[in-house]
Amino acid sequence: MSVVVWETNFPGLKLVSRGKVRDLYELGGDLLLVATDRLSAFDVVLPTPIPDKGRVLTQLSLFWFNTLGDIVPHHVLSATEFPAPASAYCEHLAGRSMLCRKTRPLPIECVVRGYLAGSGWKDYRATGRVCGVALPPGLRESDRLPAPIFTPSTKATAGHDENISFDDVVARVGGDQAEQLRSISLQIYRRAAAYAEPRGILIADTKFEFGLVGDELIWIDEALTPDSSRFWPARGYQPGCSQPSFDKQYVRDYLESIGWNKQPPGPQLPPDVVERTRAKYREAYRMLAGFELP
Repeated sequence: MSVVVWETNFPGLKLVSRGKVRDLYELGGDLLLVATDRLSAFDVVLPTPIPDKGRVLTQLSLFWFNTLGDIVPHHVLSATEFPAPASAYCEHLAGRSMLCRKTRPLPIECVVRGYLAGSGWKDYRATGRVCGVALPPGLRESDRLPAPIFTPSTKATAGHDENISFDDVVARVGGDQAEQLRSISLQIYRRAAAYAEPRGILIADTKFEFGLVGDELIWIDEALTPDSSRFWPARGYQPGCSQPSFDKQYVRDYLESIGWNKQPPGPQLPPDVVERTRAKYREAYRMLAGFELP
């Protein structure tokens, strides 16, 4: 049974930040990313951990970084060996941690959509566009798009990210950088979607983050996980309605059913919701990697 980690506490390591899921430490000139088993819903971190979640996020990210690393360099230096003083905490780091290059993160969430869902579906119904990209009339919820589209958003430090247009990206990072972000994001998505579909998963949409080391663009954060992507089972896919997914949908449905006001603090989750959510994360890993989570 793996160690369940809701929050890390490593004396001797410099904590840089705690995100909704990851704890970030400075380690020499590099960064140590630790994916905890925390889960957020409706932008609130819940008090109940999901066993194996952090390991799934880390191991699936490593899988994609290794599989698609020929498209753009990634930030991972090691996921198995950590220099002192981090080496003293191997039991808590094992399987859920990455030693990474420090970059200058770009202030853009690089979202790619291959299907019409979520906020994209909401925008399309209102305007016929998604992030300024015009789409054909008559599309249904969950329809596959004629071609994947780049639909960036802001990178909010609190609250929700906000969809922006490509022109907004140009204004924030410059024309050449914006074109590079769009091109690389679409390349990664197309390759990943083509890999995943015959293995039973449709990647409806996903988000990428990038940083700079000097002028070199680096793929950072996580890669094509159930937290950063909308994974649908290919079997039973039926456009015209919302689709089941390999993520925290069980949690969202439960929270809606109890009438929670979506304000902190979040409620404790019952064991059956925890186990079903854990099973979905593990199933996504198994289908994509080809074997059970170690």
